[in-house]
Formats: sequence, structure tokens, C-alpha cells
Amino acid sequence: MIAVDIISDGLFAAVAAMGFGSISDPPMRAFKYIALLAALGHAARYCLMTFLGVDIASASFVAAFIIGTGSVWAGKKVFCPMTVLYIPALLPMVPGTYAYKTVFSLIMFLQGISSPTQGSEYLQAMIFNGAVSFSVIFMLAVGATVPVFLLREKANSMTRGSRYI
Repeated sequence: MIAVDIISDGLFAAVAAMGFGSISDPPMRAFKYIALLAALGHAARYCLMTFLGVDIASASFVAAFIIGTGSVWAGKKVFCPMTVLYIPALLPMVPGTYAYKTVFSLIMFLQGISSPTQGSEYLQAMIFNGAVSFSVIFMLAVGATVPVFLLREKANSMTRGSRYI
């Protein structure tokens, strides 16, 4: 049952990533790698959060690092820049629920401005959900770009036409 949950989590992330990838019109040969990277990263984040109790921001960093590192490897096979592969793979991990709750709490705070008790509850919810959204998105960005710096020669060779390809 656990394996089914992990596989289904990765599968849904792969489908979403291919949808996000289709917006930017990558080469057809890149779609299977976008799907693979998204599935691996999202499944890794799911496992870290579910089985090891890691928080969402730290788990997102590890997942983004896996996706970023995998995009260096896959970029050489597909002959396209890393960003074509890792940006669509990261998008299913953007915390939409927390972002929605942030905006919803802001609207409710502004509508209930006359009630200080209710307003403080919405303000607290807005700050909490906003902090979670910001930290997860920040960690996704950092985790995906760290491999660019760690594997600089390999990452630069994909877009510079050097002898490393």
C-alpha cells in the first residue's frame, strides 16, 4: 500500500509537470525527462514528509536538489538547458493550498476589519500561510540552483557548446 501511494504521488506530479512543460514548448524528447524528474522529486518530498517527518520546506529543498542534479544529467541527454527540464518539474511542488489560504486570510482580514478578535485570527493565519508559502518557494529555488554551482562545468557545457557535451 505504501508503494502505491509513492508511485501515485510521483505519477500525478509527472502528469502535472508535463502539462506545465507544454506551456513553454520544449522539444518532444524532453517530456519524458521532465516527467521523470518531477516524479522522483515529488515522491522524494512525499517520502521525507510522510515517513521521516521532515518539514515541507526542508523536504522541498531536498526534492529540488534531486531535480536540479537530475536536470544536469538529463540536459546532456536531451541537448537542452537545465531550466527547460527543472522548472516544469518544480511547479507541481509549489504550495498552492498555502498560497490560497494566504490570500483568503488577507481578504477575510480586510472584510472583518471592524472585529479585532476575528481580524487577529485572520492576520495570524495570513502570516503563517504566507511564511510557509514563501519558505517552500524559496527552498525550491535554492535547491534547484545549487547543482548549477556544484556542477558548474557540466551545467555550463550544455548551453555554451564546449567540449564537455
